[in-house]
Amino acid sequence: MLSILRKARLKDKEMRILMLGLDNAGKTTIVKRIMQEDINTVSPTLGFIIKTIDYHGYKLNIWDVGGQKTLRSYWRNYFEKTDALIWVVDATDRLRVEDCKDELAGLLVEERLMGASLLVFLNKTDIDDCMTREEIEQALDLPSIKTHHWTVLPCSAVTGNNLNGGLDWVIEDARQRLFLY
Repeated sequence: MLSILRKARLKDKEMRILMLGLDNAGKTTIVKRIMQEDINTVSPTLGFIIKTIDYHGYKLNIWDVGGQKTLRSYWRNYFEKTDALIWVVDATDRLRVEDCKDELAGLLVEERLMGASLLVFLNKTDIDDCMTREEIEQALDLPSIKTHHWTVLPCSAVTGNNLNGGLDWVIEDARQRLFLY
C-alpha cells in the first residue's frame, strides 16, 4: 500500500532525500559539491539546509541536517515522506564508528523511514589510512539490514569522486520501487 501511495505522489519524478550522519562527516560539503558551489566556506550546519537539483530528469530535494549530538534528537522532525536516506560516514573517524552504528540503527527502525533507500557515503576516502568499504559494512553491521535496500560507496566530498554515482544509485533504486514509469 505504501508503495502505491508513493507512486501516486511521485508521478512528477520528485524525490525527498534526507542526508544524515555524525557531525564533521562531510554532509554539507557533499551537498555543496553536488550543487557545484564553493566548498571552501563550509561551516557546521546548526539546523538544516534544503537544496533542490534537477538530476537525470528527477527533481531531488536534498535535506542536509546537522549532525551534532545536541541536534540528533531533532532528526525525527525530518523523516516524513523520505524516499532515500544518505548516511554519511567519515572514513577517517575510527573512534566514533560505534556511535555511527548506533545512530544509524536507531534510524532504521523508524516507521517513517521504512522502505527508504539507504546509501552509505563513506566520505574522505581520499585520505590515507581511511576505513575501507568492507570495514564499514562490518562496523555498521550492514549485512544484517533487511528492511532497506542499501549500498556503500566510497567517496570524497572534496574531489567529488563517486558523488554522482551515489545519486545514480539512489535514483535507480527508488525508480524501481516508487515510480509508475
